Amino acid sequence: MVPLIRERVHMFAEPSLTHRKEDGAEVPLLLWRFPEPVLAVSTAVLGGGVGTREWLINASVPMSYARPDPSAHLTELAAQLNLSGPGIGLLTGVDVHDVVSASEDGVHVYATVGLGAPIRAAEPGVTGFAHRPGTINIVVWIPQHLSAGALINTVATATEAKVQALAELGLIATGTATDAICVLCPAAGEPAAYGGPRSHWGAPMSRAVFAAVRSGGATNLATGRSWSDRHHAR
Repeated sequence: MVPLIRERVHMFAEPSLTHRKEDGAEVPLLLWRFPEPVLAVSTAVLGGGVGTREWLINASVPMSYARPDPSAHLTELAAQLNLSGPGIGLLTGVDVHDVVSASEDGVHVYATVGLGAPIRAAEPGVTGFAHRPGTINIVVWIPQHLSAGALINTVATATEAKVQALAELGLIATGTATDAICVLCPAAGEPAAYGGPRSHWGAPMSRAVFAAVRSGGATNLATGRSWSDRHHAR
């Protein structure tokens, strides 16, 4: 993994790989404990929205996952890890051992990429989640405080970069039905005003997201293996 910046006052911790016992199996998850609260915008099932956050987890789940309360499940996982305060929780069918990191100019990206169920967002008459699970989870760190508008803009910019990566992989798709993006930045400081693809931070973020999703997607397409596949192969 690529080390995250440590020379700034506002530091960001690398994730640690840990496991929890679930249905008799050791199931992996990635855990970030932030050295200080960060400002986040997130589409996560737990801790989504905009606000300060103190931790983030990205947890593998079986492809048969059918709990109707993923937010409550993630809250339980956080309690098992002795996490307190507001945080972010993500779920994925991907084995999080396969996390891919990319960085440029102080921007750092982590992605777990599952492409078992790619979709096109604008397909007519399609709703619900009756698909084989597959999720692209993207975590971004930007080392400068962002204005509210810039923070939200980065979500659109990261999504554009993700779609560009999928196109390069040969997929006519915009993602999966359950993708999530989290963009994190220092909670205070002089704010950057813009987050678009040609902005000071949006440009390197776009390239890092593209690189991480393309690399992770290529691996997932080549192997087609989820955490469930690896667990049952043992």
